Amino acid sequence: MEKPSIPQGTRDFGPAQVARRQHIFGVIRRTFETFGYAPLETPTLENLSVLTGKYGDEGDQLLFKVLNSGNFLVKERRGEITPLVTAEDLEAGTKAVLPKIAEKGLRYDLTVPFARYVAMNRGTLTFPFKRYQMQPVWRADRPQRGRYREFYQCDADVVGTDSLLCEAEIVLMMARVFNDLGLEDFTIKINHRGVLRNIYQALGGEGKETDLFVAIDKLDKIGRDGVSKELLEKGFSEPTIDTLFALLGVEGSYAEKLTRLLAGFVTAGVEPDGQRPTAASHDDDNTASYRGLQELAEVRDLLQASGFKQFDRLEFDPTLARGLSYYTGCIFEVKINNVAMGSVSGGGRYDNLTGAFGLPGVSGVGFSFGVDRLYDCLETLNLFTETGETPTRVLLTHFSPEAGRAALPLLAELRAAGIPAELYPDASKLQKQFKYADAKGIPLVLVLGPEELAAGVAKIKIMKTGEEKTLALSEVVASLTA
Repeated sequence: MEKPSIPQGTRDFGPAQVARRQHIFGVIRRTFETFGYAPLETPTLENLSVLTGKYGDEGDQLLFKVLNSGNFLVKERRGEITPLVTAEDLEAGTKAVLPKIAEKGLRYDLTVPFARYVAMNRGTLTFPFKRYQMQPVWRADRPQRGRYREFYQCDADVVGTDSLLCEAEIVLMMARVFNDLGLEDFTIKINHRGVLRNIYQALGGEGKETDLFVAIDKLDKIGRDGVSKELLEKGFSEPTIDTLFALLGVEGSYAEKLTRLLAGFVTAGVEPDGQRPTAASHDDDNTASYRGLQELAEVRDLLQASGFKQFDRLEFDPTLARGLSYYTGCIFEVKINNVAMGSVSGGGRYDNLTGAFGLPGVSGVGFSFGVDRLYDCLETLNLFTETGETPTRVLLTHFSPEAGRAALPLLAELRAAGIPAELYPDASKLQKQFKYADAKGIPLVLVLGPEELAAGVAKIKIMKTGEEKTLALSEVVASLTA
C-alpha cells in the first residue's frame, strides 16, 4: 500500500492551527473593513493569457500550469484524430508546446485577477473601487521555511484614484495589524519606482533598467558583492556600480535621506520629472522636482496629519525595488526584525495594470499580507494565546444512554444561548470523558451523573484549575453567560 503524502510545499492544518490562522485572518479582516474595503473572491483558475507577462520572466516561470482536460495531445472528432502537438512544436520548445496543452493556470497572486475583474465589471463598479481579498495562491517555487508553494494572501487594493492618501492609509493599516497581533518590532520600508528610475538616470543610463532593478531587489539576500557581480555580468561598469552604492547608501532619517538623494540627483544632472517642488529641497536648486521624492514626502506629510505615531517603524529605503514588474509608484515591504524571516507584507502603486485587459489609464495601489509567514513569526515569538483543538466551551458528560437523552434539553439550551457545547457521544467512564475534554482544550465539563440528574443539578469543573461547583440545571446557562 502506498504511503499517503501531500505535494511538497503544501501543508495540512489541524484544528488548533486553523484556530490560530483564523485569529490572524480576523485581525486583518477587521482592519480592512475599518478602512472601507469590501470583500471579493476570484476563481482559483485563471486563463494563462491573464497571468503571463504580468510578473516578469522570473514570475512567469513560477506559474503552475494546468493541463487541458481530456487527451491534451490529440483532438478526436468524428473518428478523426488530429495531433495537437506536432514534431515541429516539440522541436521549437516549450513556448510552442505550452499554449496547445495548457490554457489555464493557478493564480500567482490576487492583484492580477483583481485587475481582470475590474476590467470585466467596469460598468457596474463605483470608482474609486476598494476591495480586500483573502484567498490561497500558488507558486512553483523551491519550498523552504516561510516560502511555500500554496499559501494565503490577504490583499487590499483601491483603483480609480491617484491620491497619495491611499499610500498613507496602507502604512496605517500595516501598522494597525502588526500592533493588534502583538508584533511590535517591525519595520515598514517604503520607496518609489521613480526614485529607482532617477538613480538609473544618475548612472548615465548605462545597462538595462530592468536588470538594475532586479539586481537591487536581491541586495538583502546576496549582499553588495553579489549584486556587484551580477551587474558586472549584465554590462555595468565598476565606476557606475560605485556611484550606485553611493546613492543607495544615503543615511539619516526619512527626511534626511530625501534631501541627500535630491542633492545627488541634482549633482548628477538628472532632469526633474515632477511638477511640484519636493518638501526636501536642495540649497542650490530648491525648485528641482522629482516625482518619486516629492510623493514620498507627501505620504510622510499625510501620515503626520493622520496622527501616525510610529515613524520610528517607517523607513525610506532606496534599495527597496520589489521584483514585480507592474509597480510604477510607491512600493512597500515589511520585515519583522526579531525573527529570521523574509518580508511578511508588501505592495505598491500600479498605474496601468488594467490596461492589459482593455481598461487603460486606471491607477491603483494595494498591498498584501502573507498569512503563513505571519503565523510562523507569531509562533516563533510565542505570541499565540492558548488555543484548543475545538471551539467547544462546555462538554456534557453522562454514564448511560438514558442520562445522555436527559442531557439533550440542556445541550440545546446552551447552544441557543450561543455557547459552543457538545455531549460526549458514548456512555463511557468519567475518566475517559475528562481525558477527551483535556486533550481538545475544552475549558468546562458538566458532570451529569445519576445523582446529579435526580437532584436536578450539574457539577461544573473548570479544567484549568480543577475548581468544581454545583448549580441547579435551571441556573447553568445564566451562570455561563454572565
